[in-house]
Amino acid sequence: MRITAALLAGLTAASLLVLAGCAGVAPKTASTTGSKTPWNDARQLVLVTTAGWDATTGTLHRYERDGGAWREVGSATSVAIGRSGAAWGLGLNPAQSDGPHKKEGDGRAPAGVFRIGTAFGYADTVATAWPYDAMSESDWCIDVPASPLYNRIVDAKQVGETAIEGSTEPMRRDLHADGDVRYKLGFVIEHNPGNRSGAGSCIFAHLWRTPGEPTAGCTAMPEPAMQALLAWLDPRRKPVFALLPDNELERLHADWDLPRATVLH
Repeated sequence: MRITAALLAGLTAASLLVLAGCAGVAPKTASTTGSKTPWNDARQLVLVTTAGWDATTGTLHRYERDGGAWREVGSATSVAIGRSGAAWGLGLNPAQSDGPHKKEGDGRAPAGVFRIGTAFGYADTVATAWPYDAMSESDWCIDVPASPLYNRIVDAKQVGETAIEGSTEPMRRDLHADGDVRYKLGFVIEHNPGNRSGAGSCIFAHLWRTPGEPTAGCTAMPEPAMQALLAWLDPRRKPVFALLPDNELERLHADWDLPRATVLH
């Protein structure tokens, strides 16, 4: 969903509808149990694992469950993440004190567990049951920390050209960046849903231009893998997205109700 002029005129930044979008550390909290995680209702899981905090590539797995343990479905696929690796993001999981923490412009993909936001792309429609928005030339994701629209996808025709000044995230990269295919198909990863200034913005799963090419903080993959992922996502099953280095997944999988992924990277 995009921010319109009517919404912008009457709402504060705190009350605007949130869209996590690419481009002080709390103390470690007590462990949760699988039965009490905020994503306990999830019946689908997209899990990306990497070799370590500074790795720029990883493996994406899909899992399902129906009242029991997670079971892997489909084929795992290679993905690229941030050019600087990964760092703890702001999502559904408890804050962690150890390891890097995501900041705007650091080139790291957010680690943790996140809700999956709206799918987007260049086509009018795609083969998915997941909510989908066709992007236009005037759609932008705002990555300017001082903006009241920070970390939201907006339509410049609705909010005005001044509102998108300084943003480096046109959603139609094919029209603004010499035919760039990366946002041809993707979805929002709901990092920083409270839109905390400087904590990182516009985090997506999207296509890669070339295999293994790092991103500014998103997760990139081949188009067939994205098509299969969107065809599989089911709103009724409340899927979540998780990204973790292997050692963090090993440490947290039981408390966070996550499967132990098979290491393929």
